[in-house]
Amino acid sequence: MNTSIKATKNGFEESFKEGSYYNKQTRDDKHLSDICSFIDVKPGMKILDLGCGSGYLTFEIAKNNKDIEIIGLDIVSEALNENKKNAETMGLDNISFVSYDGINMPFCDTTFDLIVTRYALHHFPDIEWSFGEAARVLKKSGRFFISDPRPNDCDDTRFVDDYMQLKKDGHIKFYSKDEWEIIGRIHGFEIKKSFDSSIRFPKKRATANGFDKIITKHDKEIIDSYHLVITDEEIWITEQVNNIMFELTNN
Repeated sequence: MNTSIKATKNGFEESFKEGSYYNKQTRDDKHLSDICSFIDVKPGMKILDLGCGSGYLTFEIAKNNKDIEIIGLDIVSEALNENKKNAETMGLDNISFVSYDGINMPFCDTTFDLIVTRYALHHFPDIEWSFGEAARVLKKSGRFFISDPRPNDCDDTRFVDDYMQLKKDGHIKFYSKDEWEIIGRIHGFEIKKSFDSSIRFPKKRATANGFDKIITKHDKEIIDSYHLVITDEEIWITEQVNNIMFELTNN
């Protein structure tokens, strides 16, 4: 297994053991509602939730669209097993969960109408390969929705990536909208629409070894742009989020 994928797998396995804290980091019901309105699910669609984690987006789509099929794909088997139990308890027969190696999607060509992914792609070690896989498994004119934090415009030294890598959970890189557009175009995708949002979340100081060194490495103006608040137990940061809908125009 790729080293960074293994780090991501191990990091999220630890996060899921502390479920309440993991949800505290990622839960945002308004953002979830905005995404569900934005992606415009149609009856009969087959949808993939890439890097589904605890199924936060997967379950919401399945509950609100009983006449579609959605598959959650992830590398964390423990989370997927829990998701399967929850789907059975909730009586959702339009949802399933599949594990994979974090690189090759285990699906045939032209399988899906829509791929969605939320707060996952910054962990992917070969983002261009992942876009190629998305293009492969999407049907003609299929859509690919990405929601992922981005660096602030002033952050030319990528403070935010140094900060996110403190947790040792396989964070690779946040991408700007321009970077996403370039990567997408290589694989036949065009941006059709987008919206901006933000996320404010805590990191336990116990998982932030090296934080003081990073603070001295980057300009104060850049650090201040993320509105850090430091307490005895946590560090809070605000990050801007790209929400982008691509359409596959060359398949």
